[in-house]
Amino acid sequence: MVITEEIRDACAWVAGRARSVRVVHGAVASYAESLALRGGLTAPGAVNPPLTGAEREEAAAFWLTLDAINFGSGWFPTLRKRTEPTGYRTIAAGVRRRFDEQGAWSASALAQIGPPELALVLDQDPDHELLALFAGSLRDLGTQLLHRYEGSFTALVSEARGSAIALVTQLAGWESFADVSAYHGREIPLLKRAQIAAADLHRAGVASFTDISALTLFADNLVPHVLRLDGVLEFEPGLVNRIDRGDLIAHGSTEEVEIRACAVHAVELIVAAAQRSGAAVTAAHVDEVLWNRGQGTDYKSVPRHRSRTTAY
Repeated sequence: MVITEEIRDACAWVAGRARSVRVVHGAVASYAESLALRGGLTAPGAVNPPLTGAEREEAAAFWLTLDAINFGSGWFPTLRKRTEPTGYRTIAAGVRRRFDEQGAWSASALAQIGPPELALVLDQDPDHELLALFAGSLRDLGTQLLHRYEGSFTALVSEARGSAIALVTQLAGWESFADVSAYHGREIPLLKRAQIAAADLHRAGVASFTDISALTLFADNLVPHVLRLDGVLEFEPGLVNRIDRGDLIAHGSTEEVEIRACAVHAVELIVAAAQRSGAAVTAAHVDEVLWNRGQGTDYKSVPRHRSRTTAY
């Protein structure tokens, strides 16, 4: 089975058994229609022209480096934020500055990177727990590139031969992109960062994936929050109370797996409803629309679940 079909099947299976999170099926069609009426689902996200040569290698390096550390939302409230309003944008801005001022890290440099160097780049405390996790993920990325692709970022992308699913399948086996949880004895692959890496590389013009529509939602803690506040997901009151108090929801717990898996399944239902209405839309595009929607004050003013994990 194709890995993203495994994700869809597993998430539908979780949604059918979930007790703390429920997909409100009756809300799906009207929600898809409301997104389309607002212009949110009229066209896929912008894709840059294809890159070649050194530009392609640098862009591949940027997105693979950033997506290797595109996690830590459970720690984001504890990060230092000077000019950027969110944890993700703080990290992304730091990586962007590094690339603009010094160029990309080589695979060899990533394989040896430590928290002190990252702390300077990201303007954070080197003793912060998240910095050690970032460094570990980047070391794995660098080591994999050295051992498998002679240190070339684009060689990894080219090996996928135009298939986002092939790239996701490759990254899924790396520690730096691992994201599989267990639920009632079954492994539930979610692979948020491996999939978003494929989408980012496609949008940046590093790759031209013919199967980009096969990607699922990039399951994090923001899109499920948007879907809950918009009435497509319903959380049981005890879980809502814990989230409102700021309690951490343990990664891999029944509730946390249900939150992410039910969001993936809900977006599949939204995509199907939108397509029945004639909209050319993919799960990755719905993810982009809902993630951007979640930057609004109405969503930011309500607590969302926090888990301390390298998955998202």
